[in-house]
Amino acid sequence: MTRNCRVYPVVFIDAIVVKVRDGQVRNKPFYVAVGVATGGERDILGIWAGDGGEGAKFWLGVLTDIKNRGVEDVCIVVCDGLKGLPDAINTTWELTTVQTCIIHLIRNTFKFASRKYWDQIARDLKPVYTAPNEAAARARFEEFADKWATMYPAIRVLWENAWAEFIPFLDYDVEIRRIICSTNAIESLNARYRRAVRARGHFPNDAAALKCLYLVTRSLDPTGRGRARWLTRWKPALNAFAITFEGRIN
Repeated sequence: MTRNCRVYPVVFIDAIVVKVRDGQVRNKPFYVAVGVATGGERDILGIWAGDGGEGAKFWLGVLTDIKNRGVEDVCIVVCDGLKGLPDAINTTWELTTVQTCIIHLIRNTFKFASRKYWDQIARDLKPVYTAPNEAAARARFEEFADKWATMYPAIRVLWENAWAEFIPFLDYDVEIRRIICSTNAIESLNARYRRAVRARGHFPNDAAALKCLYLVTRSLDPTGRGRARWLTRWKPALNAFAITFEGRIN
């Protein structure tokens, strides 16, 4: 699942929560980084145990580890509001664009609203993230906020805080948007991880949890069908990446 790759068009970073006994059983985040290589292969770049209080120093160590293994450049890193991560990304690869996960941003929006309004909110929010540019997205968001922010002010705060990492998405070709608008490249992996950790309940320490996640990683996609489906989707995106990031992707 890993290889020596100098440039990754996109890297996804996400967390899975695992129960670990540390004096008492508590939830701990384990972070997974998945890179999509220029050939479309998905490489698991590493798994790291955290404690929930990670900051720029932690993330700089993680990204430096990846860079020291030969990753010289990353075009886009898709992540989800992890404190200190954007600064660490731009310190490690100064040309990299930090992109918030659109699907996670939408899901988090629903957390602040009553379920009976979810369908309406989804319809009203769609023009924001499908807008052709930032100006249009801002106009659509103000319309959305005028309708919903009085009832759910936390939704406006959520989007305002994520805006700087949301808007790069609007500059890209539709084929790139399809790849980065969700974490599909990593969600299926996380689903496998969750099944494995649920079956075991909790782990005595971080090392035992990491071993379990590693063994799951080794058993992925034995038939190669998942890889074949992904490669079919990847080709149009690669052309768009090559044009958008001309000179950086070989």
